[in-house]
Amino acid sequence: MAVTTRLTWSEEKSLQKMLGNVSLRLLYKSSVHENKTSSILDKCTCQGPTVTIIYIRNTTVGIFMLGPYSKTYDHLKRPNPSFYFSYQRNIATEMRTAVLETETKIASGQLVFYSSGQEVLSVCLNDTKLSINDSLSKALGVYNRSDISYLECEVFRVEGIEDDTNYIRKITRAMKHRNPLLSELRTYKPCVDFVSKVRILLLGPVGSGKSSFINSVKSVFQGRLTRQAAVGSDVTSITEQYRIYPIRDGKYGDYLPFSLCDSMGLHEKEGVGLCMDDIPYILKGCIPDRYQLNPNKPITPNHPNFISTPSLKDSIHCVAYVMDINSINDLSSKMVAKLKQVQKEVLSCGRACVLLLTKVTNCSEFLQDNFLNMDKPMTSQSQIMHVSKMLSVPIYNTFMVENYTSEWELDPLKDTQILFVLRQMLRVAEDFFEDLP
Repeated sequence: MAVTTRLTWSEEKSLQKMLGNVSLRLLYKSSVHENKTSSILDKCTCQGPTVTIIYIRNTTVGIFMLGPYSKTYDHLKRPNPSFYFSYQRNIATEMRTAVLETETKIASGQLVFYSSGQEVLSVCLNDTKLSINDSLSKALGVYNRSDISYLECEVFRVEGIEDDTNYIRKITRAMKHRNPLLSELRTYKPCVDFVSKVRILLLGPVGSGKSSFINSVKSVFQGRLTRQAAVGSDVTSITEQYRIYPIRDGKYGDYLPFSLCDSMGLHEKEGVGLCMDDIPYILKGCIPDRYQLNPNKPITPNHPNFISTPSLKDSIHCVAYVMDINSINDLSSKMVAKLKQVQKEVLSCGRACVLLLTKVTNCSEFLQDNFLNMDKPMTSQSQIMHVSKMLSVPIYNTFMVENYTSEWELDPLKDTQILFVLRQMLRVAEDFFEDLP
């Protein structure tokens, strides 16, 4: 009879992605292989990197160890970089993490983890009890008790690690940045009382990834992939309405104090795509949500849905130019002229702006090694400098992102990119508020 894990398919996929797109092979399951430390050693000795999963009712606690389990106790006592994590059941994308130099040993039938000579976590297999010290339980968000009853203990071999020396640093950096970013954005409040929600308008050529970015942001906060904003092709804009998308924190949570606004894509041909005459009215807040855009017939003050006296809270506070990084060098002279015309209109309205480059290949791999440098300007690629200069957007307000497009599950690396870019947009909007007379 095959031994199966308690992890759901979604949880297992999230763990695999968090650990660097590895494979997990179940070695030990306490309900099948006996609740004994000797059983763990028999099944897991010299198996290489492992991840130990402990199930506690609605919470799951895990320990990733780069070094192997061993029957030689002296080997177990050597310092070993370990990655601790926890998450609520069925929400594996929202993990809390901690990284410690851990010494592991077996004492009195318990598997005990030490850091700097202090016991941080112990597993008593005979009694199915888990103990976590104060500092680690706080970091993981687990209720601190010395005898937490757990339901199951499983140990997996982690297969597919290519670089042992930097592995812990790589897999932890994304989560280390993702969770604080998520917490910061969940508690964000505009710096001015007269604006309850920051509005960010996405503008760019057809197929540049505007709607995909909106879906990506909504997915991160929903904890699952969602595609509310319809996505078109590279040549045809499927967005025909002006839409204001609120962002909800979780399936049943509150709406967050920022919204993303979508419109038709820009096109080089006249009478196709977003009408230029509509742009100043969108920026000023004169066009309502779900207004049907017409490339050949811009809205006028005589339209029954026209908002004649919009307040600052109705207007756009930050404009994000969304560009496909792979198409920058192929922009026609007509499209460049139109983009410059749009930027002139945005600047005349006094709106803050950023440049968002999408469809970046291998963006996750790049950022996995450079998360600490995410807030530094990307100046190494000539096309980035070119489009930044073309639109008169400072290089420090130019960002790269890889949207969710065809994926089935969330990825902590992509989440971190998306959250970082969103936070920077809000900061640019804050500068706009501060500059108001």
